[in-house]
Amino acid sequence: MEYVRVRSIEDPKFAEMHQLMKSIFPPEEVLEFELWREPIADPDIHVYVAVNNGAVVGATEYRYYPELRVAMTDFTIIGAMGLGIGRFLYLERSRDLQRLEKESGTVSRGMFAEIYRPHAVSALKFGNVLPMHPAVRREVLSHIGYQKLDIVYVHPSWDHEGKAVTELDLGFFPADDSSRSLPASLVVQFLKQYYEALPNKPKEWLDMIAQLEEREEIELLPL
Repeated sequence: MEYVRVRSIEDPKFAEMHQLMKSIFPPEEVLEFELWREPIADPDIHVYVAVNNGAVVGATEYRYYPELRVAMTDFTIIGAMGLGIGRFLYLERSRDLQRLEKESGTVSRGMFAEIYRPHAVSALKFGNVLPMHPAVRREVLSHIGYQKLDIVYVHPSWDHEGKAVTELDLGFFPADDSSRSLPASLVVQFLKQYYEALPNKPKEWLDMIAQLEEREEIELLPL
């Protein structure tokens, strides 16, 4: 299996990946094909596909913020069972993030991820690929070491319609397993920076940010 970076929507592998995304995720979670043109060319946004026998069978996108010393996993897609895609993507992403830390001269605090709450999305099929079922993914992330922030989380929809998406928790995988909380200011700074590309912010998101700005620490809870 190959770990291949995709840097342009003109790359045929991007079309395969985008189709895979559309087959897995709800529509409001998938950025339109043409709207990927600028972000995928951003050197700080890392989009990689898992290629098996010439076909895209998985993908992951992530970024590292050296000034905050945190990473964010935007998504991980497993398109088939029995190929070890999840383990492959996890190891390759981890190696690449270690490279980014070293190049920036920083030590990461950990990594954020938005994690579906299974009961909130029970009607969604998630591509009929069992490893992508929210309950399975949540348990895998918990096993790796992810926790969830003690907040009622909402994020702006990626379809640019400014809808509030509420079916997820904001998770964090601390580099220091003994960590029990995060500074609220770090979370606010991260979320503002992460969602600056979406101009239409729902009131619910703005209210959440305002509430977080009044807090000192945010506890990390089990998934």
